Amino acid sequence: MGTRQTERTGPLAGVRVVELAGIGPGPFAAMLLGDLGADVVRVDRPGGAGIGVDPAKDLTNRNKRSVLLDLKSPGGPAAVLDLVERADVLIEGYRPGVAERLGVGPGECLARNPRLVYGRMTGWGQDGPLAPTAGHDIGYIAVTGALGMIGPDPDGPPAIPANLVGDYAGGSLYLVIGVLAALQHARAHGEGQVVDAAIVDGTAHLTTMIHAMVAAGGWQDRRGVNLLDGGCPFYGVYATSDGGHMAVGALEERFYDEFARLLGLEEATSLRRDLARWPELREAVAARFGSRTRAEWTEVFEGTDACVAPVLSLREAPAHPHLAARATFAEHGGLVQPAPAPRFSVTPGTLRTGPALPGADTAEVARDWAVPALHAQDAPHTQDAPHAHDAPHTQETKTV
Repeated sequence: MGTRQTERTGPLAGVRVVELAGIGPGPFAAMLLGDLGADVVRVDRPGGAGIGVDPAKDLTNRNKRSVLLDLKSPGGPAAVLDLVERADVLIEGYRPGVAERLGVGPGECLARNPRLVYGRMTGWGQDGPLAPTAGHDIGYIAVTGALGMIGPDPDGPPAIPANLVGDYAGGSLYLVIGVLAALQHARAHGEGQVVDAAIVDGTAHLTTMIHAMVAAGGWQDRRGVNLLDGGCPFYGVYATSDGGHMAVGALEERFYDEFARLLGLEEATSLRRDLARWPELREAVAARFGSRTRAEWTEVFEGTDACVAPVLSLREAPAHPHLAARATFAEHGGLVQPAPAPRFSVTPGTLRTGPALPGADTAEVARDWAVPALHAQDAPHTQDAPHAHDAPHTQETKTV
């Protein structure tokens, strides 16, 4: 393959991915494939995605290259199909039917490349009464029951977990799982297929263990009264004297005993199994945590089996000693960001390039993928656009 990637940039080195630009879970899924070594070409639209994020700082477009194509122009769909012919995977996140109307739906793409894995990322899925309607993460996790179970107060509103549970856990990760499974099938049998990844399906699937606990009588179908939702006084979050917080997960008895000892509440050990006295235990734990700062409690519990950790902000997290030792975060191109995950002993994922600037790689991709039609479609203003990948792949990546 004629790209500038080295032979050992991750387990997916040699896999070619076409991403039809969108927002949210689709770009993140494509980024994950790129982190694992795939050659991801993002097809950006003139004018951008309209999300108001500086493309040079959109980390979900790292480890990709970008071409600029107008799918509503006469030659746009044909250029995409030329890319598809040379690809292993396509990812799109349009509403159902849009890709078909643009001429780049599964029918056209699989006719051009029968081995293609066609990944579709939506909130509601490709069918069902809500399929054609708009939506966002909060609505998808609401109807699956996931949102309703999050939060410590059974009488208050659910807690909103940003867009991590729906968009990225129930959406992106399930799309990647589906794409990789379908890619294995395509390589074994020479047969491509469509992967319908719906956020509602993935999010519902994530709640499997909770459904099992409900069926077994070990989980009440309301929030804030169960073992893992804040109802348990030794699995929750407590304020410290300086306005910080500590997270406690001392579920097992031996861990709880260590927690109670270090907290200075040995006399509360007997309250662990007495559910009727859990409110009393919670008050005692809260009072103890409120007597010292977050830093002081962090020092008390550091390196123990009490299962207590400080609640850090996004900016604080990279400096945590354990995360720093593992290089969980890295600095690349001046941007601190999570490093590729998971880790591989033979073919590690790498941070090869920063965010792809729209259209900046058109000429390069046209050459590497042997798609001369891209040159004709390249918008004139992109010819002199700053190139996102002028630095070689050996550009230093700093751990932080």
